[in-house]
Amino acid sequence: MPNIALELGKQAATFGVKSAYGETQDVDGVSITPVAFTYSGFGGGSGDGAEGGGGGGVSVPVGVYVRREEGLRFEPNIVTLLVVAVPFIWVTGRALSRIIRALKK
Repeated sequence: MPNIALELGKQAATFGVKSAYGETQDVDGVSITPVAFTYSGFGGGSGDGAEGGGGGGVSVPVGVYVRREEGLRFEPNIVTLLVVAVPFIWVTGRALSRIIRALKK
C-alpha cells in the first residue's frame, strides 16, 4: 500500500517555476520565454480499507519575455488581458452606477 502523501509530493515537485516559465526558445536571433499563471491542487485520503487521491491544475498563458539586442521586454497575451479586463470593467461599472444612484437620492 503506497503512501498517498508521498506520491502526491513527488508529483507536486514538478510544478512551480517550471510550470510558470516555459523553456526559452531562440527564433531568428530572438530569445523567447513563455510565461503562464499556474494553479494546482491535490488531495488524498484513506479510511475503512479504502484510499484515494487526485489533483488537477490550470495554466493560463500570460505573455512572453522577448530578449533582443535592445534588451528584455515583456509582451502580454492580449486575449488573456481582455478575459481578465471584461469582468473587472463590468463590476466597476455596476458599482459606479449604484454609487451614482445612491448619491442622487
